[in-house]
Amino acid sequence: MLQLSDKEDAAAADEYSDITLRLLDLTDFDDFMEWFADDNVNKFTSTDTFTTSKEGAMRYIVDVVIPHPWFRAICLNGKPIGSIAVTPFDESDRFMSEIEYELSSKYWGKGIATKAVKMVVAAVFMEWPQLERLQAVVDIDNLGSQRVLEKVGFTKEGVLRKCYLLNGKARDMIMYSLLSTDPQLYNLAPDIRKREKSSCDKKKSHPKRIILRGGYARLEPKELK
Repeated sequence: MLQLSDKEDAAAADEYSDITLRLLDLTDFDDFMEWFADDNVNKFTSTDTFTTSKEGAMRYIVDVVIPHPWFRAICLNGKPIGSIAVTPFDESDRFMSEIEYELSSKYWGKGIATKAVKMVVAAVFMEWPQLERLQAVVDIDNLGSQRVLEKVGFTKEGVLRKCYLLNGKARDMIMYSLLSTDPQLYNLAPDIRKREKSSCDKKKSHPKRIILRGGYARLEPKELK
């Protein structure tokens, strides 16, 4: 029999269980501003390229979000509360991609980011047969994001010392990865074994990598063709 505290915990879990992913556009601007201008989020996100003003947010949606090859809003009960994206590397490194995510700080610690990352991992490894390595680069002090990746099954590879400029200061970053051959991936994407191996040999073009806030070594949006 559930005790009162157990019932409260179950109710809280149900409250944050309806997590979905969808495309984000200009009609989501007000919701987008909740995490784009969130000081807690921006603590680990570079704002050198895009200011967190309304004008900067509008430019970010138009220049980065809409043309991006795989960018989704993280929605709770249909309302966007964050974003998650997978950016493919250039053609010569098309077997690799990088995942990044942001979540309004009021929703931290509720398992939302972990669920969203699991959903994305299951999707992209199926949608992109050529994908062999999905990586993430996280600030060394961003313990919450590190826990998310580790709970999903990413492997911590090591520390990249002074490799990323965050608001004018060189920062140490931790590299995580998940490979298409990692056994833990099969729990997230059971159909991964069904991918046609021959499809890895097919040529597939992607846009050049572009800047996401908090991204790592990406090209400016103006370089997109």
